[in-house]
Amino acid sequence: MSDATPLPEGRDPTLATAVHRRLREDILSGRLPPGLKLKLRDLAQNYGAGASPMREALSKLAAEGLAERLEHRGFRVAAAAPCQLEGLIRARVLAESAALRESIRRGDAAWEDALVLAEHRLNRLARSLDPARYSLNPDWECCHRVFHQALLAACGAPPLLAFCERLQEEAGRYRALANTIAYPGRDVEAEHRAILRAALARDADAAVALLAEHYERTGALVGADLDRQT
Repeated sequence: MSDATPLPEGRDPTLATAVHRRLREDILSGRLPPGLKLKLRDLAQNYGAGASPMREALSKLAAEGLAERLEHRGFRVAAAAPCQLEGLIRARVLAESAALRESIRRGDAAWEDALVLAEHRLNRLARSLDPARYSLNPDWECCHRVFHQALLAACGAPPLLAFCERLQEEAGRYRALANTIAYPGRDVEAEHRAILRAALARDADAAVALLAEHYERTGALVGADLDRQT
């Protein structure tokens, strides 16, 4: 269960919004894994909120597809299905390939500088807080997100960028599963470096191919694990 910071109790409707945001972050980060039963009493204790805001937050998560309502038995974190993962990766590859091509075509020196800086900051951080096994490092996750956003930042199409960011967010919980499987064997740093070099060389075909491989490698790891569980 998430080590949530208790939230102030009260009748303020923003309390349910705050609880919803914290729960959503914990699901997308993988701290609340797919299939986990969301027990109201435990959630209320961990998130420092009463039953009413918790139910409202869980109902919102169910409407977003991140939680599932169990008939007469509360809620659980939405299952991670192989078919959903395949569709998500395909959507990311299609959307981000278009955005990356435009970003490479339109990007100026400031875009290059921001991209190099984002990759440098990412590589200064440890992917895991525990070198022996995967333990999520929030700082690395933040810089990882910034690096991928920097790749696309010069595309000049804010609606496309917003769509890509939403897909990136949805992919977070699958990435959390992949990290536990692949760590420490997968050289993610080398994958990022190769994408960066291709982008800076203005080789759009190579950059797009490397980005697709980056996502598809994650999909293959998680998909194989999900298949074993079914």
